[in-house]
Amino acid sequence: MTPGRPLLPTPTLATERLILRPVAEADADELFALHSDAFVLRYWDSPPWTDPGRAVAFVERSRQLAADGTGARLALERREDGAFLGWCSVSGWNPAYRSAVLGYCLTEAAWGRGYATEAVREVLAWAFATWDLNRVQAETDTRNLASARVLEKVGFVREGTLREDCVVDGVVSDSWVFGLLRREWLR
Repeated sequence: MTPGRPLLPTPTLATERLILRPVAEADADELFALHSDAFVLRYWDSPPWTDPGRAVAFVERSRQLAADGTGARLALERREDGAFLGWCSVSGWNPAYRSAVLGYCLTEAAWGRGYATEAVREVLAWAFATWDLNRVQAETDTRNLASARVLEKVGFVREGTLREDCVVDGVVSDSWVFGLLRREWLR
C-alpha cells in the first residue's frame, strides 16, 4: 500500500445490462483473447499480446491498483449470460491534483451496443462519489472515432491532440486528449 493512501477495494457495480466486478484470475483466458486480438487492438498504444503470462500479470496489476490505493479495474460481464465483454478502469488517482485516468477495452462482439458507454458512466459515477475527484482524463487514437464518441456521450471534452505520440509496430499515430471536470459531470 502506498503511504498515506487507504486500501480501496475494487467495487462490484451493476447497470441494467452489466455487472462490473473486480478482475479475477478466472478472467485470464478471456483477457488474453481480448488483448491478443490484433483487430481489437489496432488503435491501442502497444502491440497485441503474444504471451499468455501477460494476462496473469494484468490480473495482478489490477489487484495492485486497489492495494496501493491508486485505482480500480473492473471486468465487464453481461448480466443475462455472464459473458466477458472487457474491462474498464480509473487509475492514477492523484489526491493532490484530485485527478485520475479512465481506460477501457471491450471485445469486438460488444462493440456498437452501448456497453462501453454504460460501463464508463457507472465507473465514473463510482469514482466521482468515492474520490474527491476534480478531473478525469482519457486518451484515444485519433482514428478511433467510436471511442471518442463514447467519451463525448458521457461528457468528456476533447482538449487537444498529442501529435505522433505512439509508434506501434512501426505505425506512427496521434492521440486525442479528453477531460471531464467534476462540475461538468454533476450537470
